Amino acid sequence: MNRVIAVFTKESFLVPAAAIILGLLTGAVAMLAGGFNPIKAYVSLVDKVFGNAYNFGETIRQITPLIFTGLSVAFAFRTGLFNIGAEGQFIIGMIASTAVGVSLDLPAYIHAPLAVLAGALAGGLWGAIAGYLKAARGVNEVITTIMLNWIALYFANYILTTFYVPEGQQRSELIKDSASITIGWLSQMFDSARLHWGTLLALLAAVFFYVVLWKTKTGFELRAVGLNPHASEYAGMNVNRNVVNAMFIGGMFAGIGGACEILGVHHYQSVMAGMPGYGFDGIAVALIGGNSPLGVVLAAILFGILTFGAAGMKFGAGVPVELIRVVIASVIFFVAAHGIVKVFLKPILKKKEGGN
Repeated sequence: MNRVIAVFTKESFLVPAAAIILGLLTGAVAMLAGGFNPIKAYVSLVDKVFGNAYNFGETIRQITPLIFTGLSVAFAFRTGLFNIGAEGQFIIGMIASTAVGVSLDLPAYIHAPLAVLAGALAGGLWGAIAGYLKAARGVNEVITTIMLNWIALYFANYILTTFYVPEGQQRSELIKDSASITIGWLSQMFDSARLHWGTLLALLAAVFFYVVLWKTKTGFELRAVGLNPHASEYAGMNVNRNVVNAMFIGGMFAGIGGACEILGVHHYQSVMAGMPGYGFDGIAVALIGGNSPLGVVLAAILFGILTFGAAGMKFGAGVPVELIRVVIASVIFFVAAHGIVKVFLKPILKKKEGGN
C-alpha cells in the first residue's frame, strides 16, 4: 500500500501538478508580453467557472465529453496503440444515438439506455476497424484512425441528410423525450444548465477502465500485448484479437461520449462543417492525465475549466481566447517533457528522500 501511495505521489501527482503550475506561469508571461494582466485574467477565469450556478453546471457539461474521449485515447495508449480516432468514434456515436433517438418510440427505461448502447457499439465498431487493419494487414493505426475521422464526419452527414434532416433544415429532428438523459431536477438546481446522466456514466467508465485493465485476465493480456507483442504471442496470447479488442473498447468510450452529447445536451444532431474537437482534445487530456483513469478525470476537469473559463478571460480581462490555448499547450508541453519538470522538482524530491 505504501508503495502505491509513493508512486501516486511522485509520478501521478507531483509531475502533472508541477507541469500545470509551469504552464500557468508560462501563460502569465505570454499575457504580460501582450500587455494583459495575468492575475486579473485568471481571476476572471475562476469567476466565469464558479461565479454562478449556471456556469458551474455548464463547466461540468463541458468536462463530461473530455473524460470519455480522454479515456478512449488513454485505454489504447495503455495497450500499446495510438488511438488518434476518438474524434471519429465520437461522431459515429452521435449519429447512432440520433438514429435510435429519432426513429424509435419506446418507454424511457428502454429507449435511453438503448440509444446510449447504440452509440457505444457504433463507436466501438468504428475503432475496431482500425484495430482489424492493424492486426490483419499491419496498417499503422495512427494513419487509419486519422483517415477514419474524416470518413466518420462525411458518413454521419450523409446519413443525417438522407434520413433524418427535414427539407430546408441543417439539423435532424429532435430525439424523442423518452431517449433524453437530461436530469431535469438537477438542471433546475443549476439554473437550467445542461446537466445529464452522461457525467455519471463518464465516472463509471473511468472505474470500468481501471477494473478491466488491472483486475481482469483480459486486461492483463491487453497490457502484455502492448508492452511486448512478440513475448505475448510466445506465451500463447492471441495478439491480433487483443489489438482489435483494445481499439473496440477505446472506441466504445468515445462513442458513449458522442451519444451523451446528443441525448443529454443538444437533443438533435446538426450537419457538421467540421470536427467537434472533443476527440482531439481527448489526446491532450490523456497525455496530461498520464493515461490513467483518475488522471484522465482530473485532466478533463482542468481542461474543461480552462476551456469554459476562456470566455471569462476575454470579457473580464480583455484577453484573447487564443491565449488560453497557449496555457493549455504549455501544460501539455511540460507534461510531455518530464525531464524539464523533474529538473524543477529535483530539490523537492531530494529533500523528501533526505527526510525519509
